[in-house]
Amino acid sequence: MFSGFIKKEQLDSSKLVLNQPLRKPVEPHAFQPEKDYEAHRSDIQQLQLWAGVLVVLPVFLQAPWVRINPLSACLFTVVLLGGGIALALIGKRGWVSVGELLVGVSGSWLAGCLFWGWLRAQPCWHLPVESLVLPIALIGLSSRWRVSSSFYLASLVGTACTDLMMVLTGVMNQWPAVVEAPLQQSPQLLHETAQQLLHPQPLLALISAAALIVFLAQVMQQRVRLASQWRSTWAVASSVLLTTVLIDGLFLFAALINPALSGLI
Repeated sequence: MFSGFIKKEQLDSSKLVLNQPLRKPVEPHAFQPEKDYEAHRSDIQQLQLWAGVLVVLPVFLQAPWVRINPLSACLFTVVLLGGGIALALIGKRGWVSVGELLVGVSGSWLAGCLFWGWLRAQPCWHLPVESLVLPIALIGLSSRWRVSSSFYLASLVGTACTDLMMVLTGVMNQWPAVVEAPLQQSPQLLHETAQQLLHPQPLLALISAAALIVFLAQVMQQRVRLASQWRSTWAVASSVLLTTVLIDGLFLFAALINPALSGLI
């Protein structure tokens, strides 16, 4: 009798449970990309700072070096590549990313030395030479060297945009005359070429291109907030593109104020 009573109570209790509405399971440790980004924000900003610095490096080091001795500047590629690989493989935490960036810099450095050392008067060869290690960079995107590839590819995109605007504004036609002119005449020629960009149509084209690149960099920066294996890749690409716009603006400003400081002559 008592067993029957207990069994009935159990059935009634289970029935009550079955009649309860189903609730979505609570995930006690649900992943939140925004919090993950904030946790790694300092490392990301440091990586972007280094990327920007390494974009500026050729302006102060490579350009004058290539004019003096292009062969030794080319050979310095081995130092960049070897040092970058060493830091990336055996360096401490903060230096691993620097090493990966140096590997990417080595590709841009080599291409820049080859062009500015021996082909600087042939602007049609600029982009093809800069694309010298493009196949390797594309393969590198699917490896541990994706940060290196990101730096090189973003630099190449910036170079392509710069060359395109030089073609559209007519500056490309003046390029050979400027770089081949005697040292006493080249600053004046560069200054006159830069002044042509201050007319309404070229100026509008330059502003539009700069705005487009900045927008693209901002889109990449938004992707940095999404936690994935590509976070560092997007961060580097965004920094490189923004720095490229800044450097191009400084080149134009220098060509207008003091052409000798532009790094082109």
